[in-house]
Amino acid sequence: MLLRVGTRGSRLSLVQTDMVVEKIRRANPAAEIERKIITTSGDVDRTTPLFSLSQKGIFEREVDQAVLEGKVDFAVHSMKDVPTLLNTKLTIASVPERGATGDVLVSKGGRLLKELRDGKIVGTSSLLRAAQLRRVRPKLRADPIRGNVDTRVEKVERGEFDAVILAEAGLARLGMMDKVAERLSLDDFIPAPGQGALAVIARRDNSKLIDILKTVELSSTRAEAEAERELVKVLEGGCKVPVGAIASAKRDTVQLTASIFSMDGRQRLTATRSGPADHPAMIGRDAGEELLRQGAKKIEETWRTVYR
Repeated sequence: MLLRVGTRGSRLSLVQTDMVVEKIRRANPAAEIERKIITTSGDVDRTTPLFSLSQKGIFEREVDQAVLEGKVDFAVHSMKDVPTLLNTKLTIASVPERGATGDVLVSKGGRLLKELRDGKIVGTSSLLRAAQLRRVRPKLRADPIRGNVDTRVEKVERGEFDAVILAEAGLARLGMMDKVAERLSLDDFIPAPGQGALAVIARRDNSKLIDILKTVELSSTRAEAEAERELVKVLEGGCKVPVGAIASAKRDTVQLTASIFSMDGRQRLTATRSGPADHPAMIGRDAGEELLRQGAKKIEETWRTVYR
């Protein structure tokens, strides 16, 4: 059987796609898989800060469209970049084993975050990371940065930024952990929902392919991702504010911790929920509703200059 997988052309996208393809081949020796690179609008516009781009899924939309049109059979995305509301004809067919969930610091001279002098510039494309940086080190500058992982690291090495905050999973998959100055504490830098996980997207009506893709799924990672994504869905319906979340599935239980922050990082609301692993969406929903009860709408007001 010949299968076609669609992917962006960035090195990380290609590496992640190849990781999943290799797992599929091992589980399904008869499967032939060819890779098709698709250029996305997010790859073309490399200057506009990501938070200023109004459309969600700017790195995935064209790839998913190729799946819908039958130009490719499936696609591999970073879970944190997949919109919570997918086209109804598509499904997250498989969720492979998750990588590292946290953030890391890459800095000039390998300096730790606490060692960076006031006024130094830290690059991040994430509003969530920027708010948490302001909370922990309010006198550092959090400036937008674009480009793939390699490019962002190079910008530090060239002196354009004093440091950047990146997802550990991406650097690990690229074999670039030697660039890391430190792993950032999950207490100080709660990650984006879905960080470290991958989503394998296919047409909902292609049951034969879905069965093949399911052979590389890890149920605990699926449960974690579903809890985190349901949380986001609840908050998207009630307010617009960057949210951090980390779920952990152990045995038959999922525990989810979620936080939202004011723009300056001074205010933080946190909810922790746990429940049965076979009902992860319920856990995410409960956590999201708890954050709304705590005053997420008031936190949203601090972001009004960004979300207009």
